Amino acid sequence: MLNEFIDEMYVGDEVEGFYLLSSAEVRKTSAGKPFLSGTVSDKTGSIDFTMWDYKDTIYPEDQGRVIFLRAAVNEYRGAMQLNVSRFRFAESYDKYDVADLVPTAPMDTEEGLNKIKELIKSIEDEDFKKLAETMLNKHMEEFSRIPAAKRVHHGFLGGLLMHTYNMLRTADFLSGIYSDAVNRSLLLTGTLLHDFGKMKEFTFSELGMVSGYSIKGDLLGHLVMGASEVEKLAKEIDMPEEKAVLVEHMLLSHHGEPDHGAAVIPQIAEAELLHFIDMIDSRMEIYAETLPNVPVGEFSGEIFSLEKRIYNHGL
Repeated sequence: MLNEFIDEMYVGDEVEGFYLLSSAEVRKTSAGKPFLSGTVSDKTGSIDFTMWDYKDTIYPEDQGRVIFLRAAVNEYRGAMQLNVSRFRFAESYDKYDVADLVPTAPMDTEEGLNKIKELIKSIEDEDFKKLAETMLNKHMEEFSRIPAAKRVHHGFLGGLLMHTYNMLRTADFLSGIYSDAVNRSLLLTGTLLHDFGKMKEFTFSELGMVSGYSIKGDLLGHLVMGASEVEKLAKEIDMPEEKAVLVEHMLLSHHGEPDHGAAVIPQIAEAELLHFIDMIDSRMEIYAETLPNVPVGEFSGEIFSLEKRIYNHGL
């Protein structure tokens, strides 16, 4: 088990335990001797490290693997750093808690999944219900586990489930308010499936965190891949083509504008509403993840995804 979380380390500590290798490269000193330099992390933060006289090789695919290390906590140029004396990759017999190493959704994911199933079961239209239930059952394990993003929002284990659950509750509520314009069955189905393409868009580390993009992820993106899977599955379950196209349109347009990644702009009420529900949940999560690191009465730094700073009023 972890000897010490990163946010509890102090200069002078001796630490030993399992951490996540965030980055590493073999470099050379001015005298030509190899050393290992990189960053390790756990659920509380990250810290740079150096290991002198390192004689092994580090590969790009080693990023995201669990390592065991022994190190002294030093200070270098005003920041804490680990001076590593022992370093090895974790083996199958090692015992560590994944939840100590990577951030996880701040919710009971099993309970959230059950609530999602209840919402999907409440869909009145049998065609939309069958599509939603079939897709959910097909991808249950991945859907419950993966992050919703590499960074920006919900970038933790269970993030996609949490993001979707929040959106489904909002969609269910708003479908009642705007019932004159919105079909609840279609809205809930599109909301559930809007990010399912991310399961193929991303590549994942051994602990399930997003490590990058697949070739299809880069070339097609999750909107196109999600819509393509809906089209294929709709044919298999004999769903009317027009209904399937409406769901596909919602997936392809839920980013709102081409400049933000949408393949088409929303042209039905359910697609329009899905876009704004997605925006609400993603932006509120950015606030939730950022504000704990902003002192009360001060502004954050520039947040790329929001294109602005945010203020922590402390209320």
